[in-house]
Amino acid sequence: INMYVGQSEENVRNVFARARAAAPCIIFFDELDSLAPSRGRSGDSGGVMDRVVSQLLAELDGLHSTREVFVIGATNRPDLLDPALLRPGRFDKLVYVGMNEDRESQLQVLSAVTRKFKLDPSVNLTTILEKCPAQLTGADIYALCSDAMMYAVKRKVEWIEEGLDTESSALVLTMEDFLQ
Repeated sequence: INMYVGQSEENVRNVFARARAAAPCIIFFDELDSLAPSRGRSGDSGGVMDRVVSQLLAELDGLHSTREVFVIGATNRPDLLDPALLRPGRFDKLVYVGMNEDRESQLQVLSAVTRKFKLDPSVNLTTILEKCPAQLTGADIYALCSDAMMYAVKRKVEWIEEGLDTESSALVLTMEDFLQ
């Protein structure tokens, strides 16, 4: 999306032109609902989003001549998509990916997110997950770790001000940081 008139539509054309030139190729649109909301209701000035959706539809329709460009769109709000996108020949296969409730997978994600953190030996990632809801997304895990990091930073600042720590020592996350 661009602030200049016609540039957003040109950007869509360019994405597809580059994909055709690089074929075989996959175009992946993340958060497709923000690029292609239902026309006539987006409330944007000048109808920019309506024109972008129309351009996207035209490009999708033009792909029938080649099967070497594959287009995938992801959204967590399919209800906001322009219905024309879901017609046959466009995004006509829908795959629902539900919440992951597998604790082993969640533990792998939590381990990956915390691998560069200095963790106190008392930190038990399995115990941390047990205290979380079963339906935990990667974004939830990232937020949990970000919050834990902020608690650790606040604690370190307090300790430095009280003369109990120094700026040069490593920031160590404790079990309490994760369970706040």
